[in-house]
Amino acid sequence: MRIRTHLRRVTIAVAAGVCSLTLVLGAGSAGASAASPDVTPATGGGELPVVPGFTAFDPAVVGYEQSEVFLAGTASAYQPTAPFGTDGKLSVAAASTAPYTTRAVVMQPVNPNRFNGTVVVEWLNVSGGVDAGPDWILAHTELVREGIVWIGVSAQKVGVDALKSNDPQRGDPVRYAGLSHPGDSFSYDIFSQAGQAIRDQAGVILGGLQPERVIAVGESQSALRLVTYIDAVHPLVDVYDGFLVHSSGIGGAPLSQTPQPNVSVPPTSPIRDDLGVPVLMFETETDVAFSNLNARQPDTDMYRLWEVAGTAHFDFYGLSIGPTDIGDGQGGVEVLASMLNPTNQPSPLFTCSAPINTGPAHYVLDAAFYRLNRWVTYGEVPPIAPRLETTGVSPLVFATDANGNVLGGIRTPAVDAPVAALSGLGPGGGSFCFLFGTTVPFTPSQLGALYTSHRSFVRAWVKATRSTRRAGFLVAADARELRAAARHSDIGNPG
Repeated sequence: MRIRTHLRRVTIAVAAGVCSLTLVLGAGSAGASAASPDVTPATGGGELPVVPGFTAFDPAVVGYEQSEVFLAGTASAYQPTAPFGTDGKLSVAAASTAPYTTRAVVMQPVNPNRFNGTVVVEWLNVSGGVDAGPDWILAHTELVREGIVWIGVSAQKVGVDALKSNDPQRGDPVRYAGLSHPGDSFSYDIFSQAGQAIRDQAGVILGGLQPERVIAVGESQSALRLVTYIDAVHPLVDVYDGFLVHSSGIGGAPLSQTPQPNVSVPPTSPIRDDLGVPVLMFETETDVAFSNLNARQPDTDMYRLWEVAGTAHFDFYGLSIGPTDIGDGQGGVEVLASMLNPTNQPSPLFTCSAPINTGPAHYVLDAAFYRLNRWVTYGEVPPIAPRLETTGVSPLVFATDANGNVLGGIRTPAVDAPVAALSGLGPGGGSFCFLFGTTVPFTPSQLGALYTSHRSFVRAWVKATRSTRRAGFLVAADARELRAAARHSDIGNPG
């Protein structure tokens, strides 16, 4: 990966001079690089970017600043050049074209010396009908610690159209009056062009910071888009240096759809094995259950699959703690407390039929970003993770321990020194509840049987934290936060 990063810098440097050089690496080296759109600073309206699903604190509190740019250009849709097989190697070519104008939101260190050279580009999620940045919410504490720039791209039509809403919680019709999206068939090329613009026009987008690595991420519906992007489009344009595919379940999104010709990908879409850049697949219990194990594929030098015990597709941290977590340790205190006092109403917008998951996805996702960045930067391959254990398929049934927590997978103190049974299988109820998993807190008698004193709980929690850290699935800062949260709690004390 060092060679690849060096070549990226050469490409940028030469393009900025009197001549240009295109270096296309990886599986599709016969293709051309992505077009670079026109980039202008976003202004007007309320003067602040609108991202309905986002963190709620002032970024200055963590030494970051927020900005926004408009991206305008001509995007291509894609069509197959051969029938799609089941190996993930989708052969496509650019077809129809259409103009577009979209936006990208930027979070970057105020002090340029804190920038570590990595830019994470999130395909903003539109499952709720508006743009949201779930991976920023879940992992921003790690991105900030590392000095990584985060950029959220409005790649899909639903998100762009919502920005024109008169509802100030959803949009700003004055600021975003000029945005125009031709349809999701063009979303893949729009995402490519956004990544290319970061390399070509860093002066406008990053205020002069020079990116050395650009990594693509997406969660849930956006992860499905990334799977199709990886298998079909990346080999043609080679824009991104690595991918974190978060909660994709099974399959990919359509390559093309109405009003362009409808082109679906095979129901089971593995990550192609000739990509040439690292891919880390991050799956929760929910995602493994939905895929019925059909999304699993062997680990390789360019592919890792992490399945995390005790986790849900989205959870209480993402909905209620993450938006205000500034990385001062309080998040860990709140996470542990929420396991003992979970809620079935994590939002005023919906009520679930049971308390939702309060598990450890946030902490392991932090480690996934850390490991992927080092993989791309230094060629350090992340550890191989054990798979979640099952006892039945169709429907899938997880194997569980005596406490009700799943066996196997990436282990954390939340499941190895538990205070609750954590599941990715969601309850019924309001919108999206089936994705939020469940938490069943242990009774006082259960806790008393496991931990005879506060000291014994802390000892068990610290031991499990140390084990996760040594296995490579927890970063040092989060390990400290988890240990401090256990000591701060009163678990194990006489009631």
